[in-house]
Amino acid sequence: MPERVLVTGGCGFIGGNFARYLAKNTDYEIIVLDKLTYAGRLENIHEHVKEGRIKFIKGDICDRKVVEKAMENVDFVVHFAAESHVDNSIRNPDVFVTTNVLGTNVLLDVARKKGIEKFIHISTDEVYGSIEKGYFTEESPFRPSSPYSASKAAADLLCQAFFKTYDFPVCIVRPSNNYGYYQFPEKLIPKMILLALHDKDLPIYGTGKNVRDWTFVMDTVKGILLVMEKGKVGEAYNLASNEERENIYVAKKILELLDKPEDLITFVEDRPGHDFRYALDSRKLRNLGWRPEFKFEEGLEETVNWYLENEWWWKPIFKID
Repeated sequence: MPERVLVTGGCGFIGGNFARYLAKNTDYEIIVLDKLTYAGRLENIHEHVKEGRIKFIKGDICDRKVVEKAMENVDFVVHFAAESHVDNSIRNPDVFVTTNVLGTNVLLDVARKKGIEKFIHISTDEVYGSIEKGYFTEESPFRPSSPYSASKAAADLLCQAFFKTYDFPVCIVRPSNNYGYYQFPEKLIPKMILLALHDKDLPIYGTGKNVRDWTFVMDTVKGILLVMEKGKVGEAYNLASNEERENIYVAKKILELLDKPEDLITFVEDRPGHDFRYALDSRKLRNLGWRPEFKFEEGLEETVNWYLENEWWWKPIFKID
């Protein structure tokens, strides 16, 4: 019998791309558990649900009964479900603590009691905070700057505690900033693409000199699958392409690809606690066999073309003020 994989948050951005990749390229049985909040959309996986490759369960990871049902006869849990937008966490931290911390605890506890083979927790590079020079390793201390990153750091610590206390088979993956297909337009790259398409101003925080390490989502998906299949339990793995770009560069490159003028860029008041630079040392994952396939400019062009060709997906959710 094929092994069964439960993907929490499998109607979101990275989780949806992961679930689709499994459906297209593996023999795993796939169950997606998703609450379908504003950023989770059944459209992200609908064709595979329709054809029976993905079983979809609507539910909240904080609801123990729903989680217990979703985890029946499951071999692997890959946990993407999270509130993830930093600006929203600044406005309303409560929901981030509830979903990202308490929800993760429910999943870990149910998975432990059911004896699942391996639990993969998807974290973020933001748990480390900002770094001016050099790179964070998996052993770097946590210095989260926002309620979002603090809630993710707390979830990481729960995973580590379950491993040490219960000998629970968990791995943690900490990806850098992702971009690509099906990303909700609150995030920088899809937001800039869609605003530029409509000849609207592109708001950039501060001076635009903040640096992010950008990884194309399909590279991330393959790295997570590698950790699921070959990662050592109890370990964390940084996942980054080491494609660092300033936010202002990203905006200008999008305008260039769309043949739009740079004077659409406007600078706005900086975000409170805005980290200046994220950078990860991902040698541990590379030693496991992972290699990113996309350079940033190549992945960005692929992403821009996807949004140009898939208006059906973004038009119902993209609102212009």
